[in-house]
Amino acid sequence: MPDLDVDPIAQAKQAARVQAREARARAHAAAGTAAAAAIATHLLPLLPGLRPGPLTIAGYHPKGDEVDVLPGLSGLAAAGHTTALPVVMGRAWPLVFRLWRPGHPLVPGAFRIMEPMGDAPLAQPDIVLVPLLAFDRAGYRLGYGGGFYDRTLEVLRAEAPTIAVGIGYAGQGVDKLPIDAYDQKLDWIVTEQGAWRPA
Repeated sequence: MPDLDVDPIAQAKQAARVQAREARARAHAAAGTAAAAAIATHLLPLLPGLRPGPLTIAGYHPKGDEVDVLPGLSGLAAAGHTTALPVVMGRAWPLVFRLWRPGHPLVPGAFRIMEPMGDAPLAQPDIVLVPLLAFDRAGYRLGYGGGFYDRTLEVLRAEAPTIAVGIGYAGQGVDKLPIDAYDQKLDWIVTEQGAWRPA
């Protein structure tokens, strides 16, 4: 007798994560540092064109084989934009963002991810650079299953227009991902091959 409590979308996402981790590992081994540099060159001309004036841009500190977005943040900070990094407040909570500039100290936070010091001022980002396991043609992303970025983008977008830019390797793209009502769509995706806006 089938288990009526099993969520088929959750099952499909979990299976997709296994494949996505393998694909990202291959892409990281093939592109690595070169991808980080290429993405930095794509971000600098793209983001200022999305909204006029100096922006507050939240990135992330890479873990494992995630694309390193810190070179891109460095370029944006040098161009006069305010930069920030996320802080995990709890498993069921949205992320908060604290101001950070290249060279400022970082400390290990939840899940051993480096984050700004606790006395760094809070920031309200205009643009959020989002890590991912996979992305699809429609602009949806596959995360790790904790729901942090979906909760965060939902809160931010309820308060003000917030642009989500997925950051990944081109090899992380798939035709279609399993999605549910809680998944927040990406406005743009940037890989080492360039920037594009999902249909």
